[in-house]
Amino acid sequence: MEKIIKLMDETEIKVGLVGNPNHKTIMLPIAKESVYGQEAENLKLWGMDPELGKHFVEGLVNEFQVMYFDYEGHRLQNTNPENLTPNHIVNDLILIADEMNINTFSYYGYSWLALVGLQLAIRTNRLESLIMGGFPPLDGPYKEMMVVTNKTYQQALENQNSPVLDEQQNIESPEEIDWDMIKVKIDTNQTKQFVTMYKNLMNFNDRNIQHQLSIPKLTFAGEQDTIVYGENFGSVTVDIVGILEKTKEELQHWGWEVEIIKGNEINHTKAMQPIIVLPLIKAWLIKTLKQN
Repeated sequence: MEKIIKLMDETEIKVGLVGNPNHKTIMLPIAKESVYGQEAENLKLWGMDPELGKHFVEGLVNEFQVMYFDYEGHRLQNTNPENLTPNHIVNDLILIADEMNINTFSYYGYSWLALVGLQLAIRTNRLESLIMGGFPPLDGPYKEMMVVTNKTYQQALENQNSPVLDEQQNIESPEEIDWDMIKVKIDTNQTKQFVTMYKNLMNFNDRNIQHQLSIPKLTFAGEQDTIVYGENFGSVTVDIVGILEKTKEELQHWGWEVEIIKGNEINHTKAMQPIIVLPLIKAWLIKTLKQN
């Protein structure tokens, strides 16, 4: 079943629900629409699955009911620069669950959609379990991401009227890119909405909320998930795996299961691909939800 749902800002998003309704439900806001042709080939160059959403849904539907949609894609097409706050996003997710007649569910999010899952977990009692990939639940890099996002927004403003080489042109692989030379030329509202989101998280203390999270929870990152940003992006390091390793014992004390996906090439992008992460989250969900 697919349904078009009107969100809090009156924009419309397509949401799917498949699987046995007697099974536990997994919310997948990371379910990107499949792309084909040259666009698919470009994604493969970056190690990305052009059918990411489809493969996640197919991988989980035999054991669970899957509620899936592409929230990031929706926000890139339907920007909300002034109001994309954690409260607003959580209200969108709750609205989607209500419209699909799903009362309780598990949540899997990756990167910024992982931190959204943490915000969801402290604002509702409807979560049965939480999986955060590519963003640590403790000592999260909110301030670093605020710097990177703000710098991206400033570049987008400055480059709106300047000729900027399309980064897809004449590039055989990502390894050829000099990231310090990249110029950002995107819709300013696309990046401003994430400035708004992180600005509203500057006073958030993820240490103070751990006692609220009594549900089963898993956090993971790739072994090489450390991003060093050049001067254009604020000269900050977002060390996802380093934070997870540093806080692992403390997280386990709070009931988190912590997994580092091993491999020399398992960086932030690779660790979100279905072929890498699906076996981990599926096994964990089966173990966790069948215990409850």
